[in-house]
Amino acid sequence: MLLSALRQFLTLLLSLLLAAALLAAWGLLIEPRWVAAREVQVAVPDWQGPPGLKVAVASDWHIAHEFRHVMTMARAQAVVDAINAAAPDVVLLPGDFIHGRGEDGTTPEQIAAILGRLRARHGVYAVLGNHDWWTDGPRFTRALRAVGIRMLLNEAVPLPGTAVWVVGVGDRMSGHSDPRRAVRGLPRGAQALVLMHDPASALDLPALPGLTVAAHTHGGQVRVPFYGSVVAPHGWPKDKTRGWVDVGRQPVYITSGLGVSIYPIRINVRPEWVMFTMGSTSAKAH
Repeated sequence: MLLSALRQFLTLLLSLLLAAALLAAWGLLIEPRWVAAREVQVAVPDWQGPPGLKVAVASDWHIAHEFRHVMTMARAQAVVDAINAAAPDVVLLPGDFIHGRGEDGTTPEQIAAILGRLRARHGVYAVLGNHDWWTDGPRFTRALRAVGIRMLLNEAVPLPGTAVWVVGVGDRMSGHSDPRRAVRGLPRGAQALVLMHDPASALDLPALPGLTVAAHTHGGQVRVPFYGSVVAPHGWPKDKTRGWVDVGRQPVYITSGLGVSIYPIRINVRPEWVMFTMGSTSAKAH
């Protein structure tokens, strides 16, 4: 009887070890590299922009040279190719382009060479994230501008050929966020595409019709069924780390991003880039 119990225990132990090994392999090797291309319809009351405007959002790339950091140069180029193949009208890049602070030799210029290949009829717009500022914010700004990406820091610019504006809010964690300054120059009744790195910046953003997107959370990177995200950055609610979230006065789409930070793992939180299609309705915006 004792021998039988021991066998059962060993069987259970081996099963648990196998399950743990499979989960680790999935979380370390497979899911972090299994990029989702999501499509989201956004209905805005009395939408003033082109019907069916396609807005691609790709954030938190955390590009590096080393395979263990997940988003290598080659993989980033593949994501750029996928976005271009979807023929967006606008591309929004809400920051954190580099992994860590570029300790493995990755430079802003190398990243800019990849992201500079993005193509969109009405342009590519970006704000910097905390990792970009920690590395060298001014250098990143120069590098990305040099390849044709419109860099925004608490400012609004008109989307060429449309009645819509693009608003870029600075990063909150590095002390560059000023949402009210960002919308100061907007005409009355303006509709906008708003991008920010940290969703907490939306707490100070006046209500603005259109599309507002944020990043930074990575969707928590690990989500437990019936619990939610295991972690969320800097006090952000663990149940508001991805998808549509009401922040302040308006809905914000928080993307789970493309790369990883701190730990090279994703479980139940696929990396993503998102294609929003804008349209008009009298209903709520999401």
